[in-house]
Parts: sequence; C-alpha cells; structure tokens
Amino acid sequence: MTVAATSTALLGFGQVRHTRHRPQRNAFAYPTYFLMLPMRSLRAHGQDALARNRRAALSFHDADHGDGRADSLEWLETVLHQNGIHDALGEVWLHTYPRVFGYAFKPVSFWYCHRADGSLRAVLAEVNNTFGERHCYLLDAPRYGQPCEADKVFHVSPFCPVRGRYRFVFMRTDGPSPRTVARIDYFDDAQSEQALLNTSVSGELLPLNARTLRRALWTYPAMTLGVIARIHWQALRLWLKQAPFFRQPPAPAEFVSAPVTPSPTSSP
Repeated sequence: MTVAATSTALLGFGQVRHTRHRPQRNAFAYPTYFLMLPMRSLRAHGQDALARNRRAALSFHDADHGDGRADSLEWLETVLHQNGIHDALGEVWLHTYPRVFGYAFKPVSFWYCHRADGSLRAVLAEVNNTFGERHCYLLDAPRYGQPCEADKVFHVSPFCPVRGRYRFVFMRTDGPSPRTVARIDYFDDAQSEQALLNTSVSGELLPLNARTLRRALWTYPAMTLGVIARIHWQALRLWLKQAPFFRQPPAPAEFVSAPVTPSPTSSP
C-alpha cells in the first residue's frame, strides 16, 4: 500500500500488548498514546501545534533520537545513505513517544521512510534499553502487512538472551479513521517458529492539535513515567515466575545493524 501525502503531525491513541509464552505465560495490555510525525513536512512547513526542542507539557526533542544531534532527520538521512538507500525521498514518518513534563523513555521508535511515490522503502527501528543504551535495526525494502526479520544483537531485557531473531510486521491504513500497527515477535531460537514474545503497539491516528493534546495529558498525565514503571513491574513478575536471567553483555560494536531483507515467510 501507499501512504497519502500530508503535512499534519498526528497523535496515536491505542494499546501496547505483550505476551511471553515460556517458561510461564505472562501477558499484559495497557492504553497508550504516541506521536506520528511527518519529519520532512515539519522541516519544510514548520511544527504546527508540536512543541519541538523546547519546554512544554508534551514535547518532541530531536536529541532523544539517533546520535543526539540537533536535527534527527539529518542523522537518519545520513544512516540511509551510508547503507546504500538513496531512493527514500518521500515522507519520513517517525512513530515515537513524546517527552511528558520533560521526561521521556522510548523503548522503541520507528522511522518509516517512503519513496517519492509514497511506497515504503525502509524502516529503522530505534531501540532503547533501561541501561541507557541504544541500537538501531535498519530494515531494507519492507512492505506494509508483510513480515521482515532481523537478528537480535542488542540487550533489552535481562530475561531474554541476545540471540535469535525479530520478526516485524507494520500496517498503516488511511481514510476516515487512520490507524497504525507495529508488531514485533521475538524468536529466541533462530530455527524455531515458536515465538518467545509477541509485542505490538497500535492506535487510531488523530491530528495533533490543542484538543488532542489535552486529551492525551488529561487521560494519561504520567504516561512516560508509567512506561518505565510497568517495565520494572513486569520484570518483577518474571523474576517471581523464575524466568531465566541473563546478564547484560557488551553493546554491539556497530550502532546500526546492516540492512536486512524481507522474510520469505508468509504474513502471520
């Protein structure tokens, strides 16, 4: 599919879901909201209602992404060019959590990079762990609704080993009720088709304006603090359930994993 061109920054309202299948099942779902930002349109036409790189109750800061430079889109474009991706000349949509009252923790952000005709060219998944480390998985030539894979090389949870692979599926619909879904399944055995974890974030996309900002802040005033609190609460539950524990290994030598091609398997 293609994504209609628009210069409107969006807020997504939806759910995060997480299911661990072994050694004991542990599942949860909770409401969330997130930013969906058309980075090239914002560069060309301004920020609309978005508080960018300044203090606000809900804001976006470029330094929270990439290598911390003042223009995160410039960083992304450099990464694409360094990895031989020169035709992602259309809109770049960034799916990420905002800062709320100055605080942010972003477990994963997705940079959706489109061709000039609106088709998807690449996705960069930017992952942060609770140890202050960051790593990026660059997915080459993915398609909406079809799986693509990357080898796991970055430590995220002490209850998961650094081995196996991720399977990503991205979906985006436009029209009267636009929505987005990002699904990540983790397979701790590279040869197995039985996932250890299924995770997803999904939501309805609405224009970012004064009304939707109020809805986000009034409904979830401590959203980003809640994200980190839930991570630690779920870690305690896994420890009580005697899930295997893995010590933190050194971070990968490369900040961005080399591009990987779509999985030959069919969409789940």
